[in-house]
Amino acid sequence: MTRAHVIVLGNEKGGSGKSTTAMHLVVALLRLGYRVGSMDLDARQGTLTRYAANRSARAITMGAERLPLPVHVPIARSETADQALAAVDERHRFEAAFEELVATQDYLVIDCAGSDNFLGRLGHAHADTLVTPLNDSFVDLDVLALVDADSLEIQRPGAYAELVWESRKQRAMRDRGTIDWIVMRNRLSALDARNKREMNRVLERLSKRIGFRYVQGFSERVIFRELFLKGLTLMDLAEAETEQLKMSHIAARQEVRMLLEALKLPQPQAALASAS
Repeated sequence: MTRAHVIVLGNEKGGSGKSTTAMHLVVALLRLGYRVGSMDLDARQGTLTRYAANRSARAITMGAERLPLPVHVPIARSETADQALAAVDERHRFEAAFEELVATQDYLVIDCAGSDNFLGRLGHAHADTLVTPLNDSFVDLDVLALVDADSLEIQRPGAYAELVWESRKQRAMRDRGTIDWIVMRNRLSALDARNKREMNRVLERLSKRIGFRYVQGFSERVIFRELFLKGLTLMDLAEAETEQLKMSHIAARQEVRMLLEALKLPQPQAALASAS
């Protein structure tokens, strides 16, 4: 690759785990020796930005060699009241940061807001890989498709699926590029339940209808929430002397590695280091 491969985390449904997934992908790639940039397009809520700031603070005590950092850029929405002028302002700031990062990094991870806005659409239209974390619930599935309550038949694509379709068209028109869309089932329960089986059946059918790859994501684990304030991820626990590595942590870390493998990201032509 001569330019960074762009990974976008997007879903119009808030609370799906986009920022947590984004930071774990960032750190997993950093620990493989790649140069990684990150952009936060939800700067008002700023979860990824705060995560990155917590990590920078932790790196002061642990050392940057033990806690690698991304090049992080938050992009705030325009405060201009005029929508046309606001769009021009947001596009200018987004493209300036984007071009700098894709020219200097191996991978760029972009975290979008859990709502439909101009900045988020810009991010989606620049994706090479789009990752949509989805909580294991028909409430969250509603953004992808409207499903009949009795037959579980798919009635029509949801609002977010239509947004992705428009983003794919914009990407093809701009540079004839394509977007590899991955829907990631998140916060999975270890228990076998009817809802879990029905979600699986609907997602398998839906993946063929609207064109995404469907992969398993992360199980529901408290450790994901606990690490945020420390600026750490599961990929850091071996380096963090304050954290005792448990079997559940090892299993969770393996889920991150399996997700990274499932994304099938292209490898930069000149990797900075081999995988450890």
